[in-house]
Amino acid sequence: MQNVSKRTILWIVPIAIIAIFWYFYGPQEEITDNEYITYIKESPYNESDVSFDQAFANNCTESKWVYFKTQKNHNVVEFKGTCEVENKKSDINLQFVVEENQNGYDIGVLLLNGKQQTEEQRDKTLNTIASN
Repeated sequence: MQNVSKRTILWIVPIAIIAIFWYFYGPQEEITDNEYITYIKESPYNESDVSFDQAFANNCTESKWVYFKTQKNHNVVEFKGTCEVENKKSDINLQFVVEENQNGYDIGVLLLNGKQQTEEQRDKTLNTIASN
């Protein structure tokens, strides 16, 4: 009888640990509207009169903006959409790292059809989208 209870406990402990990790680090509900998203959408691209929201709205379809906070407490806004790049439709994921007080941001990683682009490729793609 003692062996059965020890084996039961040995199964319960790992399952409980997995459940705790899943609760804290598992998939979260997407945040698609908050002040960080609004800040990036209204920010002008490259000191022009065109905001990121206008540039992407004019050139992209099936788009959405998502906010999340990294484990290092960075505020990240991500644009996801299908945009015309070099005369063909491409899936774009572009991340912006926003300062806590919303006084600035850094343009982060650009994935084009799932492949990470260099900074030069990212900037060229953004210039193309903003100029259309």
